[in-house]
Amino acid sequence: MKTRTLGKTGYAVSEIGLGCWQLGGEFGPVSEDQGRDILKAASEADITFFDTADVYGDGRSERLVGEHAGSLPERPVVATKVGRSPDLYPDGYGSADAIADHLKQSADRLRTDTLDLVQLHCVPPRELERGAIFETMNRLQQDRLCRFWGASVETLDEARTCLSEPGCASLQLIFNIFRQDAADEVLPRAHEGDVGIIVRLPLASGLLTGKFTKSSSFDESDHRNFNRDGEAFSVGETFSGLPFERGVTLAETVRSMLPEGPSMAQSALRWILDHPAVSSVIAGASKPEQARSNAAASTLEPLTPETHEALRRLYDEEVRELIKVPV
Repeated sequence: MKTRTLGKTGYAVSEIGLGCWQLGGEFGPVSEDQGRDILKAASEADITFFDTADVYGDGRSERLVGEHAGSLPERPVVATKVGRSPDLYPDGYGSADAIADHLKQSADRLRTDTLDLVQLHCVPPRELERGAIFETMNRLQQDRLCRFWGASVETLDEARTCLSEPGCASLQLIFNIFRQDAADEVLPRAHEGDVGIIVRLPLASGLLTGKFTKSSSFDESDHRNFNRDGEAFSVGETFSGLPFERGVTLAETVRSMLPEGPSMAQSALRWILDHPAVSSVIAGASKPEQARSNAAASTLEPLTPETHEALRRLYDEEVRELIKVPV
């Protein structure tokens, strides 16, 4: 497993990380024992970067990650998030004391005194534009509740706002073969500003594994079942904002353009890693073998320039117009 530097944090992180949303149960039922097996497999595959959030399973994901991290001879880098809890909203957007309380609870679950990295969790755009939340995060960093802070965003406009803040050490965004626009401006700007890029939804909620058919179904508790049209949260978080059936068809086209040998998922991860501004790709896994397979993408050769050009043409001509939310 190769490592990359996570921007101005200076952390050396595995270029394939583990996204831990699924450990909270939002990708269908994952038992705690299954979660432990996934985490163990990730570490055995040399994954040293784990991404979680306080709201994943109401703290269950953080608790499992903290238990696992504490069991290892060398603690990995763990990123968590704050900002999605309903109790932060009564008076505008969470006071510094309210956010500090959430960070202390996260630290307890993650079994650490100081959090490695705290990311604002898709907070409302108006709050980013107002700027007070950034002042709060700078203060909490000074108070040693976290070593660094960053932001997880929904749109490129939100990314640009966060990149203007000197204290922002990392930016988490949606970036994959079906969501390519970040490569045009945001990734180069982040690289220039030494802001680490953490890529989520690298496989477009599984579309880019090539394993789905138009008749595929998902568990009742899985967001790919209940959030296809944004009923629960931003539709951009589910299938990267693409209509599912059309996404399945487009995935078949993508498969024909990728090299033979590696799995489609591995090649889709390799596509992301071919962008040098990316620090780590947090691929989720609902089974241990998926964590191991995702990690193997780090060993692949880069895709050819011709493949990148063909995939960009496909995106420009057939994909972008189908995305249901602003990119």
